[in-house]
Amino acid sequence: MAAFKNIESLGALDGKRVLVRADLNVPMKDGEVTDDTRIRSVTPTIQALAEKGARVIVMSHFGRPKGQVVPDMSLEVLGQPLANITKLPVAFINECIGDDVVETIDAMENGSVLLLENVRFHAGEEKNDPEFARALAANGDAYVNDAFSCCHRAHASTEGVAHLLPSAAGLALEAELVALENALGNPQRPVAAVVGGAKVSTKLDVLTNLVAKVDHLIIGGGMANTFLAAQGVDVGKSLCEHDLADTARDILSRAEAAGCKMHLPTDVVVAREFAANAENRTCGLDDVQGDEMILDVGADSVAALSAALKECKTLIWNGPMGAFEIEPFDKATVALARAAAELTEAGSLLSVAGGGDTVAALNHAGVADKFTHISTAGGAFLEWMEGKELPGVKVLEV
Repeated sequence: MAAFKNIESLGALDGKRVLVRADLNVPMKDGEVTDDTRIRSVTPTIQALAEKGARVIVMSHFGRPKGQVVPDMSLEVLGQPLANITKLPVAFINECIGDDVVETIDAMENGSVLLLENVRFHAGEEKNDPEFARALAANGDAYVNDAFSCCHRAHASTEGVAHLLPSAAGLALEAELVALENALGNPQRPVAAVVGGAKVSTKLDVLTNLVAKVDHLIIGGGMANTFLAAQGVDVGKSLCEHDLADTARDILSRAEAAGCKMHLPTDVVVAREFAANAENRTCGLDDVQGDEMILDVGADSVAALSAALKECKTLIWNGPMGAFEIEPFDKATVALARAAAELTEAGSLLSVAGGGDTVAALNHAGVADKFTHISTAGGAFLEWMEGKELPGVKVLEV
């Protein structure tokens, strides 16, 4: 990863107008924020800029209004939660570009915060329209991106504006980029990756990239069934992409050629129905019955995987080992997550995890706060794992 600009590179900010791209696309219910993680993520950057005397102008998207003004997707409801968490006065204006916005910003006191209206109310945002980017840039003297979860999108507020103003990564984005570089860019070896989830098809690029970069690749979830079936294992009624057998075998061959050890389950937990507390049993791979489905990895496999992690210095995790949403098929995910957390706490493992299901699984295991770094990004984290260039990061490179 190339070097990138941070807030310090912007110099003195007293009285300067600083545009901050946040991701305030938070879950809401009955007008209340149900998960304020993303607001808390951008808070240190907003506070740091305010302490430097900047006039902080926050912009974000919310939902998918597709270039139309959709009142239910207004950011106005987030003004108070943002003020409560940052402990700063936050004003709101119901537009994100134009003379009224510029005049409002000019009247701001140093160290105060203005929240702009949803940038996606304008079609130019997702099109990365140069004219819309110029209109956004007119609101600021400098630009700070603190929304890693949006960096895989070349939109006006994530990429276009950065070409027009002195630009930098915010504190959360900076921490994210450092963690990712330590995990995959220039890691301490051996490196292990846990990749789980339902389908191989959704993570083909991830797997193809990782086999060339990590020493151990641990496959879990429904994905493992596709690899097992490709090797001749009868997986019964399990979720499985039988049409991707050749692809799975190709990935196994690539891994072998690259010296990457692939870890697949050696024992599995099976049941006849996908339901909480369904009658289940643990068996070997040669004993899955035709009317059974594999819903988790067995205890012997977890023990072997935990032992493998003890030999590693770095871990990247994306996706659960089994159907962790329903008991008792959460056991393997919880056990392996706790093993990784213990190694991290002991100082022998640098652990980075990301993706919505992954964060939920680690929270369920009670260890999310014990990993070295947790990314709340979904698509951006996956594209990073795929080895793709993220436009919102590329534009911040020195």
